[in-house]
Amino acid sequence: MSKHDELPVEHDDALISFLHKAIKVAIRILAVLMVAVIFWGVADVVYVFYQQLIQPPFMLLMLSDIFKTFAAFLAVLIAIEIFQNIVLYLRTDVIPLKLVIATALMAVARKIIIIDFDEVIPMHVFAVGFVVLALGITYYLLGRKSD
Repeated sequence: MSKHDELPVEHDDALISFLHKAIKVAIRILAVLMVAVIFWGVADVVYVFYQQLIQPPFMLLMLSDIFKTFAAFLAVLIAIEIFQNIVLYLRTDVIPLKLVIATALMAVARKIIIIDFDEVIPMHVFAVGFVVLALGITYYLLGRKSD
């Protein structure tokens, strides 16, 4: 990926140059905060898993417990994907569309895994299916473009 030339750090206008540098600092702060969220999420996964194991029946997981654990795992993986988006943006000044779409697909997959089909209306399921289809086609087309 190449850098965008629309807003170089060194700009003729000192204010624009300063603002661009300030945005870079803000993005770095977001990266640090995302790492904190990832570690907090890992701790949450451990806590959720522990809580599920100590509840009666001891050391046995029910199907709903497994889904709660999967949801916690996937939330951390989505945070890691977002961190990768931030880092890639910092390195290239280009929004990594394919990675953003992959992150969105993972977020929707998490939703599908934890969805309670007894409590959702069929239109919601169709809407989620349409979103998955749209994201999948977009990801495929972005992949073909880079080949």
